[in-house]
Amino acid sequence: MDSRFVRPQILLARLHFELPVVQATSTARDGDDTKTGTKKLFKLPGTLKLRKKDTTVVFVAGATGNVGSRTVKELVKSGLRVRAGVRSIDKAESILGVSISYHVYDQLEIIDCDLEKPEEIESALGNSGVVICAIGASEKEVLDVTGPYRIDYEATKNLIAAAKNAEVKHFILVTSLGTTKFGLPASVLNLFWGVLIWKAKAEKALIDSGLAYTIVRPGGMERPTDAFKETHNLRLAPKDTFTGGQVSRLQVAELLACIANNLELAEDKILEAIAETSAPLRSLEDLLIEIPSQKKVEKDEPKKKVVEAIQVDTPPIISSRPLSPYPR
Repeated sequence: MDSRFVRPQILLARLHFELPVVQATSTARDGDDTKTGTKKLFKLPGTLKLRKKDTTVVFVAGATGNVGSRTVKELVKSGLRVRAGVRSIDKAESILGVSISYHVYDQLEIIDCDLEKPEEIESALGNSGVVICAIGASEKEVLDVTGPYRIDYEATKNLIAAAKNAEVKHFILVTSLGTTKFGLPASVLNLFWGVLIWKAKAEKALIDSGLAYTIVRPGGMERPTDAFKETHNLRLAPKDTFTGGQVSRLQVAELLACIANNLELAEDKILEAIAETSAPLRSLEDLLIEIPSQKKVEKDEPKKKVVEAIQVDTPPIISSRPLSPYPR
């Protein structure tokens, strides 16, 4: 019996009515139905790679966090199935209301998974075709010097490696403004034990992995409430555009759900997201289309340098010779 896989209604009973937990089995044979929503959910570890990845199933790391819990809700609302990764089953109450409100028990699974334990991750991914990583060092533990390194980098890197090994189709990573371009106020975050440095390293690990990816760099999310979107519309821009700005967690969650539903529009893109009163109201799909993929940017970069080199004015001959006080 594997106690890491729990249905929301079972967890609800455990938390509020002290009923015993019915544990999901991991002894399904090859050929058994492994689709989410059936009783035979999990194959033995040795058969994991034989399971077809399904892009309508999304694994959310950090599912009980401020962004993660909202993302779970938006994904379920959009019709996708979610495997919600949490560090503690007992602390998963923040996402229980999703399945209860929408009566979609077969769309949501809550899975105990510690990303600092690499051996746990691949089995937790199951048949997820998409991974959303919305983890980060806790702001409540500001005295933990190792937090950003362990969570924002090492744990994220563990998840990337597991996703690569499991042949996940698309990886969506939430980081922050300022990871690769210094600028205030975003760079102030580095005072939190170099968190932007570790987030930048996580971004590089994802890009280098060869997985199809989308990196989302939101602005400040501490102050805006969910009502922020009523007066501030979302703006997206390519990497290293913004050095400041705010956006609500709900707006980020809606963007993540849109990406999961439109993978081809977001493949190999780095998006920076803020919200402004002056920004026009546009669909998320339209905003995604306008951001170039990094592959196209990298392909066009050498051409741009050649053009710039051609356009440089050739200095006059006299100025290219060493100056001499003696006439020739």
